[in-house]
Amino acid sequence: MRTLDQTTQEVLDLAAEHFQLPEGSLEPRDDFFKKLGIDSLQTLEMLSRLENHFGIELPDYEVQGVSDFKTLAERIHSRL
Repeated sequence: MRTLDQTTQEVLDLAAEHFQLPEGSLEPRDDFFKKLGIDSLQTLEMLSRLENHFGIELPDYEVQGVSDFKTLAERIHSRL
């Protein structure tokens, strides 16, 4: 069973890889809209990649209003 910290790290690593950033350049409390300068379409692409990686489906109501990696990781972890 993976821990929340492991899930959070995986989310950060996958997001960094997806947006071609150096490993370790993202922090759990980073606002991904501000830090990555992404729009809603890019966010959906990232969410789709995370859903595929973790083998889950995140309903829209679960991620609506979420903008930091830690909260996103918490939502993902609750579905594992």
